[in-house]
Amino acid sequence: EQLRVIHRELGTDEEDEPAELLRQVAERGLPEPVAARARREIRKLRRAPALSPEGAVARGWLEWVLALPWTRRAEEQGAVDGARAVLDADHFGLEEVKERLLDHVAVLARAGRAGGAILCLVGPPGVGKTSLGRSIARALGRPFVRVALGGVHDEGEIRGHRRTYVGAMPGRILQGMRRAGVVNPVFLLDEVDKLGRDWRGDPAAALLEVLDPEQHHAFADHYLDLEYDLSQVLFLTTANSLAGIPDALRDRLEVVRIPGYLEPEKVGIAEGFLVPRQLAAHGVAPETVTLAPEVLPAIIRGWTREAGVRELDRRLARVARKLVRRLGRDAAAATATTRVTGDDLPALLGPPRYVEEPADGVGAVGVATGLAYTAVGGERLEIEVTVVPGRGRLQLTGTLGDVLKESAAAALGWVRAQAATLGLPEDATRTRDLHIHLPSGGTPKDGPSAGIALAVALVSALTGRPVRGDVALTGEVTLRGRVLPVGGIREKAMAALRHGMRAVVLPHGNARELAELPAALRDAVTWHPVRTMEEVLALALAGGAEEPPQREGRSP
Repeated sequence: EQLRVIHRELGTDEEDEPAELLRQVAERGLPEPVAARARREIRKLRRAPALSPEGAVARGWLEWVLALPWTRRAEEQGAVDGARAVLDADHFGLEEVKERLLDHVAVLARAGRAGGAILCLVGPPGVGKTSLGRSIARALGRPFVRVALGGVHDEGEIRGHRRTYVGAMPGRILQGMRRAGVVNPVFLLDEVDKLGRDWRGDPAAALLEVLDPEQHHAFADHYLDLEYDLSQVLFLTTANSLAGIPDALRDRLEVVRIPGYLEPEKVGIAEGFLVPRQLAAHGVAPETVTLAPEVLPAIIRGWTREAGVRELDRRLARVARKLVRRLGRDAAAATATTRVTGDDLPALLGPPRYVEEPADGVGAVGVATGLAYTAVGGERLEIEVTVVPGRGRLQLTGTLGDVLKESAAAALGWVRAQAATLGLPEDATRTRDLHIHLPSGGTPKDGPSAGIALAVALVSALTGRPVRGDVALTGEVTLRGRVLPVGGIREKAMAALRHGMRAVVLPHGNARELAELPAALRDAVTWHPVRTMEEVLALALAGGAEEPPQREGRSP
């Protein structure tokens, strides 16, 4: 009674709190099941002592229910032409990706929802996956919510925690909905391939209910203990690689691949976006700095080697900082136009990190060039094989994964079976030890893509025939010498072009993917689809097919 008198004298009479909460429940227009549950919690709050833990829990729950959007919608623009203008203004290139996103926008404008499709933007770091989600939200006129899932191990981060636990709160999904304030935001689940899993649960399994079109209209958060409708949310997910996504979750996603950028595209992105932004961020008027035509290509080739443009952006930031120091020393130069040429780059960025080593066609014995697809894009894979007297043992070095070790064993099995055909003595592999090494041992390497490159390197080392230095190889090999399809052809093609390879040998099953490559990438390299190892050896070993019979890249 004394506490009530004190509150009444201070003008904070607690007797008014339940009535105020009831008024808010009526004003918010909550769905009837939610409103009924809220009124029941208010009755509990009225009966609970003023400072009891039960009262604090009830107040927290009611605060969340009143703060969440239940019926409020954002007014959508939904015009495809406007969305196209926004995507073109924010991103250079990526035409195929933009077309798929615009199809998505058109369906939303006509049907009011995306038809159950959950897009997953897959690509290397720095290609603009997150910013694409932000652009889609701006194009649709919806609020944008981003939730980073990298390193999340606790299932409660997705579904929330029970109210019986101290410090319980809803999961990140409902927290994002509260920040959005509407029932139809653009919700980006970033880095979905980096979810963890331990004794606290499987967050990827908890996402199944969120992303399944047949279930997310009745999402159940443990804290709220009510069904919440997520069917009007436009969910987008991003990932660097599909390998880290569980199969059950991947089945709910529609994959949209975002490949790396070619050099002309990187130059266009730098000129239109990166250079003006970095100069303005460092207090330099963009119109006072002129870059010579050779500057941006030189930075891309000599100081960056990536699929995206994140490292390029950092290098341009360093150039901007050096220019600020130069302008600070020379007062007269602060208002004059500054011109940066290729000769200035070593002083601004230091010596080049990468030196171009164009393939000259001169190969070495036992050395083959493979192509690998990694989470950061396509990479060249050097394979070295040496033969020494021994007892037929096989040694593998270079931080190789299990799949790559099995590919090496399969390649050696084929070589042993074809010893007579290859002109090898019967005891060629029994009296000599083979050592296969993949340089850059600190980098883990795995996957079946190096199968035919391993076989070519083994044949070259055993027969003494050099491998053509301008030919790159990708494909899985079987014990019968068949060449099976592999993934990441576009990324591997970009790696081959970046390293100056003039020809690429690939499985015939991947030939249909060549038509989807950009014309500049498709025509810069000669493509050789093959079905068997005999065709591979004829193309890859010196003295075989020196010139391709036709340009397979134009009509795969």
